[in-house]
Amino acid sequence: MADALVTDYEWQGPKRGADRAVLLAHGAGSDMNGAALVAVSGALAAAGVPSLRFNYPYRSTGKKAPDRPKVLDAATREAAAELAKRAKLDPARLVLGGRSMGGRYCSLVVGDADEPVPALGLLLLGYPLHAAGRPEQPRAEHFPRLHVPVLFVSGTRDSLAAQPDLTKAAHRVDGDVSFHWIETADHGYRPLKASGRTASDVLDEVADVSAQWVAALPG
Repeated sequence: MADALVTDYEWQGPKRGADRAVLLAHGAGSDMNGAALVAVSGALAAAGVPSLRFNYPYRSTGKKAPDRPKVLDAATREAAAELAKRAKLDPARLVLGGRSMGGRYCSLVVGDADEPVPALGLLLLGYPLHAAGRPEQPRAEHFPRLHVPVLFVSGTRDSLAAQPDLTKAAHRVDGDVSFHWIETADHGYRPLKASGRTASDVLDEVADVSAQWVAALPG
């Protein structure tokens, strides 16, 4: 058997009895202990929903540059299978998602044309609709193959997904789509100082909205 791609996991929440669980994948410049993922996993645990955070291989080996797309894809699939095993749930009872790159790869495996991963829903925290400075190359070609509920939680100043552009692209999603816009927040969920809000306030909002949406998905 081939060695596992993912070696670092962090489980939070009840170990048994839940009818759903959430996979949380990190962004390109972060890891499984990123502030947003930790906040969301805590809110989920308080709602009785377990979650599993993990590090992509490059983070486990101390590298800064993300792995190749094939490795990120395979690692995401491996982590989803690990969550199903630990939670003792059918894969179709799992919500997959995470921050930026991690959320994108969760959406890619669920919307894969050949071997889609089953899911209860997709939780996309700061979906990167395009690479920095390349709005003409949207990352939405797989959206029509997403047949599950999707929640986009994005800042209104996100430079990688302008509000009108993400709203338009999401029309291509086949499943039910919900949005939660964080006023004045950028891609990193940092609000303008003039808003009077702190980064902690925003993370609390992201966590609460995410947990409520997951809990409300059909049982």
